[in-house]
Amino acid sequence: MTSIHITQASVQDLNLLQDLGRETFYETFAPHNSEEQIQQYLTDSFAEDKLTEELNHPDSLFFIAWEDENPVGYLKVNSGTAQTELQDETSLELERIYVKSSHHGKKVGQLLYNKALETAVEYRKKYLWLGVWEENHRAVSFYKKNGFEEFGKHIFRLGDEEQTDLMMKKILD
Repeated sequence: MTSIHITQASVQDLNLLQDLGRETFYETFAPHNSEEQIQQYLTDSFAEDKLTEELNHPDSLFFIAWEDENPVGYLKVNSGTAQTELQDETSLELERIYVKSSHHGKKVGQLLYNKALETAVEYRKKYLWLGVWEENHRAVSFYKKNGFEEFGKHIFRLGDEEQTDLMMKKILD
């Protein structure tokens, strides 16, 4: 594998992020959910106006992982009012970290996580937090390996189905 590099995304990367987001979410969750619910989520969550708003939000940052000229994963972090739940000024939410299945096991997720950690330190945050589907054992294991601990649960709606996300955080020194 060639080296992976990470760049910060902007609104100019909208179409790329739409495609990458749809592909990686589908790869991750389609085997466990109905096609109708997945397609509705992809349509709503990666709509041009919604993603443009997220890209332009001053408290959100997107990063893209590249192998040569090919995008292979992405990261979205939120602070302040962009956070989906806690909205604690001392925290950084790791909202999305997705890697193409072709690059699972190749440390791309770790590089994206390291970028989130670097961003949290740069912004002088006290902790990182996230929500992860309790049935996504690969992701739960990844976060535990990186020092996250469960502190609660919340409901994630996928279509008309309610799924339980584990709330996890990592205290930064």
